[in-house]
Amino acid sequence: MTVRHATPERPRTARHSRHATHATRRVLRGTAIAATALLAFGVGSAAATYARINGNVNQADIGSLVEDDPRPTKAANPDDPNAGKDVNILLLGSDQRDGENADIGGSFGGMRSDTTIVLHISADRSRVEAISIPRDSMVDVPSCTLSDGKKTNAYFGMFNSAFATGWDQGGDIASAVGCTWKTVEKNTGVHIDHSVVVDFAGFEKMVDALGGVPICIPNEMISKKAKLHLQPGNQTLNGTEALGFARARTGTGVGDGSDTNRIGRQQQLIAAMVQAILHKNVLTDVGDLLGLLGAATSSVTTDKGLSLTDMAGLAYTMRDIRGGNITFMTIPWGAYPADHNRVQWTAEAATVWDRLAKDKPLDGETTPTSKPSATSNATPGATSTSTPKATPKPTESKQAGREAFSLDDSTASCSA
Repeated sequence: MTVRHATPERPRTARHSRHATHATRRVLRGTAIAATALLAFGVGSAAATYARINGNVNQADIGSLVEDDPRPTKAANPDDPNAGKDVNILLLGSDQRDGENADIGGSFGGMRSDTTIVLHISADRSRVEAISIPRDSMVDVPSCTLSDGKKTNAYFGMFNSAFATGWDQGGDIASAVGCTWKTVEKNTGVHIDHSVVVDFAGFEKMVDALGGVPICIPNEMISKKAKLHLQPGNQTLNGTEALGFARARTGTGVGDGSDTNRIGRQQQLIAAMVQAILHKNVLTDVGDLLGLLGAATSSVTTDKGLSLTDMAGLAYTMRDIRGGNITFMTIPWGAYPADHNRVQWTAEAATVWDRLAKDKPLDGETTPTSKPSATSNATPGATSTSTPKATPKPTESKQAGREAFSLDDSTASCSA
């Protein structure tokens, strides 16, 4: 059921050496918001601090595994290397059970993908769309190139088996992410620009660095496997509680035990994290910002084409985006006829991927086109003079995981 769309070839940004003081100036005028709670990057206070944080980021050489032919390059914008282009980032939550992660989720050999989101940032920086892919989706997994140069066989199977195939046969995260990257592109027609992998420990640290995440818990939730016990009501989850909320599949009050049900809670949690970041005055509170940066980068692996300064520049151009223009959804799916424990994408999925590939709003409506902010060289705390983005009107309630929703929509009801 491969879906292909004509996607224009996008040039890769040329990489040039950057002097430390220049990099520091760029970071100093950066922002602290990066579209989702999985990423939060921004300003530093000195070259040494920046170098330490940048050194935390693990990078994997994935580009050579997903491109058969070199692509043309163009000069980078110093504030946003992706200026004028829409950007698609493959966000992966890894289920790796060693070290700190074994203490959290229990010891288990190998690595698997636990969460997959295609994060789309529009070329005019007015929209962010996060599309979740159920790991039980039946898709075409293409032949993948591994880090040692060997190739895997193509097959039809579960989406998350692509990550497992790359890891088991390639033995490293580059092979695992590369195979997932190629699988996404083959089945969606959406060109992926970058990848980010976050593990259990990194997720917990980010939540704790935020001071917890305020969220509505509509009913009591108990999951022994996820080490979760939450009472109903409005409350602030710490890192351990937030991870349990995201991971829980079985137990009391956590749904039907399916991965698709869990995706809804993951979207609610990430949306709540983004809200928390948006409401924190990170541009002026250097202490909070550095704590968040240190946590965000300590357990993250990116492709080599995505540096910390690139992330800061990209994020800074999105500083005026509003909650109504940040959308979460699960790719439309239905039961897979041969096995109802698996899912297949519906015809509506092709429309979603086509709009993403063409950088069009998911709802089909046209949003006002605005250029990146005229104050892209401003220092933190400066007043923006960019054109405000139109904000969709929120609805009373949306079902996370089943319906698309924005930060302005309600996805749960709490009386306390």
